[in-house]
Amino acid sequence: MRQFLKSARFKVLLVFLAFLVGIMIYAVTKGGYSLSGASFINTITKPFRTASNSIAARFESFTDKMNHADEYYEENQRLKEQIGELNKQLTDYDNLKEEVEELRKFVVIKEEHPDYIITQPCEVLGYVTNDPFHSFTIDRGSADDIFPYCPVVTAEGLIGITIDVSEHTSTVRTILSPDLSVASVSSATNADYGIIEGTVLTAENGSTKLTHLSTENSLKVGDLMITAGNSGLFPKGYAVGTVTDIGIEANGLSACAEIKPCVDITRLSSVVVITDFAGKKEDSDADQDLP
Repeated sequence: MRQFLKSARFKVLLVFLAFLVGIMIYAVTKGGYSLSGASFINTITKPFRTASNSIAARFESFTDKMNHADEYYEENQRLKEQIGELNKQLTDYDNLKEEVEELRKFVVIKEEHPDYIITQPCEVLGYVTNDPFHSFTIDRGSADDIFPYCPVVTAEGLIGITIDVSEHTSTVRTILSPDLSVASVSSATNADYGIIEGTVLTAENGSTKLTHLSTENSLKVGDLMITAGNSGLFPKGYAVGTVTDIGIEANGLSACAEIKPCVDITRLSSVVVITDFAGKKEDSDADQDLP
């Protein structure tokens, strides 16, 4: 200890402390205040008091958390339950909103086609495994007056036709399939007729093909193809898809076009089934028109 008091380090420390004291005295007297012993001590000890107050505040906060840990835990659990309930309500709201939107589409179809007899919106249960043409199953069947060869649609366009129907489910063949033929006409010209049939190549792009088209057609890219309605399988004038490309068949005898469906058939969540419409053929006749 004596060596430290005699050391140069201690002397430098004393000089530094004297310098700090001098600065404090100057700052106080410069402001026009007299420097009493109490104020001098307060000035000197202010940094220490500030630090101690900060430490005390932190310690108080820590002890408060420790003393009320059970209360905070219970409150946290209540808040988690409230958040869970709010999330459930939000999910219910989103589901209700989706149902309302589907019902709105249902109303639109009825308003635009008063001769249609249609089901309530049907939920798509899933797509048929390993089917490149995206056949799928819906949650309604014969109990909902659905039978084979009923057109399946959305408000935007034609999807396909029912093929296998049980009491509470139905399988739908889509317009991407080569096993379904749809007589169609251009809504722009009302004169360019053809048959929409899917192919493996077009189905890969989510499209289908218009065949048996006259080489003297006046189709343009972007034209809308609608159902011709002459087969009795589909109602007349329902949207099918738009022309994305026009060409000539390999045999050179007829033209063809690639058709993009009005609806993304690969991402369906719900559809509507048309069980009856003006001009519909009887089941026995419809059977003969399907491949």
